[in-house]
Amino acid sequence: QVQLDESGGGLVQAGGSLKLSCAASGRTFSSYTMGWFLQAPGKEREFVASITWSGGSTYYADSVKGRFTISRDNAKNTVYLQMNSLKPEDTAVYYCAASGHRAIIYATSLVDYWGQGTQVTVSS
Repeated sequence: QVQLDESGGGLVQAGGSLKLSCAASGRTFSSYTMGWFLQAPGKEREFVASITWSGGSTYYADSVKGRFTISRDNAKNTVYLQMNSLKPEDTAVYYCAASGHRAIIYATSLVDYWGQGTQVTVSS
């Protein structure tokens, strides 16, 4: 069982940056693939980024490549999402996700655990 707690969301102007954090409970955090998803109002939850248990491989949605960076610190049971060059269309609730049996999580059906979400709002 893993519990995920996101933080770091907020209001930022277009072109600005935010860093999201997701603190996980449980001693097996280092064995989980971690990811971030977003859900804009009235839309489906969609993949943003994923990182393998070791942090050796990362994957991104095309819409965030070159702007967002996912990382993890297994000693702190925490995964991060550094978001740069933010755009109004990045506005959404961002969810931390974990999978205990997938090398990559790129779809909601592959996720075992979800955080409660943190709001990111980018003003133009």
